[in-house]
Amino acid sequence: MMMWSNFFMQEEDRRRREAAGRRRAQGQHQLTPEREGKIKLGLLLSAVGATLAVLAVGTEFWVELNTYKTNGSAVCEAAHLGLWKMCTKRLWQADLPEGRDTCGPAELPGEANCTYFKFFTTGENARIFQRTTKKEVNLAAAVIAVLGLAVMALGCLCIIMVLSKGAEFLLRVGAVCFGLSGLLLLVSLEVFRHAVQALLQRVSDENPPAPALTYEYSWSLGCGVGASLVLLLGAGCFFLLTLPTWPWGSLCPKQGPRDT
Repeated sequence: MMMWSNFFMQEEDRRRREAAGRRRAQGQHQLTPEREGKIKLGLLLSAVGATLAVLAVGTEFWVELNTYKTNGSAVCEAAHLGLWKMCTKRLWQADLPEGRDTCGPAELPGEANCTYFKFFTTGENARIFQRTTKKEVNLAAAVIAVLGLAVMALGCLCIIMVLSKGAEFLLRVGAVCFGLSGLLLLVSLEVFRHAVQALLQRVSDENPPAPALTYEYSWSLGCGVGASLVLLLGAGCFFLLTLPTWPWGSLCPKQGPRDT
């Protein structure tokens, strides 16, 4: 009986030590309320950038192409396009703002015809106002933008794991992911700008001659620029949270209560 009682006592002590070790490990990985609040603020900032990024990539108001108004015609033509599709519109000239020489803006009501770019499926170039797209450049812009969204989603997952599991080593990974996604979106915007320039230069020689065009970048591209900057800012905030606290403590020492 003495042997069995000693065995059960040793087993109980071992279980208690294991439970205490688990509690200590959980205490080490648990975030302090102050640090958790800072990470949540950074995640909120990154969520704003993610929303702008999805809005930019999913809409087709990156650039507007406008023809000039013609005398004797009640309508004029304009177009707007993004990464995935383009839309041509016939607008009433009476609805155009006074003093505007070109057709637009594209947000005005009118007869619209929207089609997805075929170079994603059949590999054909698109034609807009007797001008031809350069599919390789458009494809590159779209692929880079999608890659940026994927890296951004990975960054969000890392930060959620930090908050839920206390895995603080993922904080640096999340910072790298958000920074990389912001840079990829900026590269996609620049590649798209080159795609627009290539479109304007590839004019067809067929009759009737191609109409003169003007172009202006629209709100979707503005959302992309804003998303890139916000994601880079969020990456900087997360990176600062990964730095040791002693350099900042030496720069901003805490002041204790003064003696009276």
